[in-house]
Amino acid sequence: MSDSAPWLVVGLGNPGPQYAGNRHNVGAMVVEELAGRTGTSLRTHKARASAAQVRVGTGPGGVPGPRAVLAVPGCYMNESGGPVKALLSFFSVPAERLVVVHDELDIDPGVVRLKRGGGEGGHNGLRSVSSALGSRDYHRVRVGIGRPPGRMDPADYVLRDFSPTERKDLPFTVGDAADAVEQLVTVGLLEAQQRVHAPR
Repeated sequence: MSDSAPWLVVGLGNPGPQYAGNRHNVGAMVVEELAGRTGTSLRTHKARASAAQVRVGTGPGGVPGPRAVLAVPGCYMNESGGPVKALLSFFSVPAERLVVVHDELDIDPGVVRLKRGGGEGGHNGLRSVSSALGSRDYHRVRVGIGRPPGRMDPADYVLRDFSPTERKDLPFTVGDAADAVEQLVTVGLLEAQQRVHAPR
């Protein structure tokens, strides 16, 4: 893997204002936060996505971090794979430099975890990406949203807006996840996991 190759950081979500505050859209929120940190905004790209070319994080000695493409697919969650594959091709990003940021039911709210590969846990966005790439071997930044209360269907839960209590903590959660992306692309997965997963 060449160090000169850019990264592709994709935030999963559903398009349109009616979904913007949903738990399922927290991945897209994280990518918007990263774009804001670099002083840029995502623009419509022909790969059915919004994207921006930036440098993410800060490398050793305070130099700008690696080149990256930030992107949010412009289609529904279960069709995310097509735009991701097209973006990898268009920007000549190797699959091992793909980072997918997504909501995760099996992690407590506000907790961020990093991993590479593994299953999709019933997540339609991940399933679509894995199917389009023919591989599950890509990086994930998993943003915990917790399990639905009582007998609520998980599909209904993820498509609801964050509760008022959750919304108070949301900027911190999104910030932590954006920090985790920066760590991942600047120091690598293992060191980033040690930093991000360390007890606070």
